[in-house]
Amino acid sequence: MSGNSHTDATQETQHANGGGPPGPDAGEAAGARSEEAEARAPADDVVSEAADAEKERLRADLEASRRRVDELARAYQAVNKDREEFKQRLTRERERMMDVERGNVAVSLLEAIDELDRALSMSGQDSSALAQGVRMIRDSLLAKAQGMGIERVTVVGQTYDPNVAEATDMEITTSPDEDQKVVAEFRAAYRLKDRVIRPARVKVAKYVAPAQA
Repeated sequence: MSGNSHTDATQETQHANGGGPPGPDAGEAAGARSEEAEARAPADDVVSEAADAEKERLRADLEASRRRVDELARAYQAVNKDREEFKQRLTRERERMMDVERGNVAVSLLEAIDELDRALSMSGQDSSALAQGVRMIRDSLLAKAQGMGIERVTVVGQTYDPNVAEATDMEITTSPDEDQKVVAEFRAAYRLKDRVIRPARVKVAKYVAPAQA
């Protein structure tokens, strides 16, 4: 009788405290929670993989954009370089054409100076007002030519250069050192910058051994 009383008392205590062995509903609830957790885990993995894929796509897009910006920057620099080179070529060509035109004008001016030089050489030591006037005109024209950047080329005493002078006469020399040297000038040579606008007319020495002279 005492055992039954103890058992009944224990059951009453458990019932009062809300205890007691779990029933079938508690097991089903635990199983449902476990299945829910298992179902949620693959879904989280899918979301994480999608996020990683999106990051990689954005990173690839960013890298492609950077490459495109670099390409555009290089293309812009190349266009600027080509434009500057074109401007420089255009400037050089314009200057060259201006030099050619200036040279053509200078040749006419130099021919007038030559005429005045011949007139003065024929007058000798004439000191008349007319001769002085001609000399002043000649000097004025020469100063104008020099103001245009025209320079006289010295050829007498130099080795004959066909790019600067035309040989119109020859003089025999027995000195080897004088061979192919310009010994006289009939018309002066002039250059504009690095271009000869009018060659000289000169006499050139030619060496001949004394036994053959």
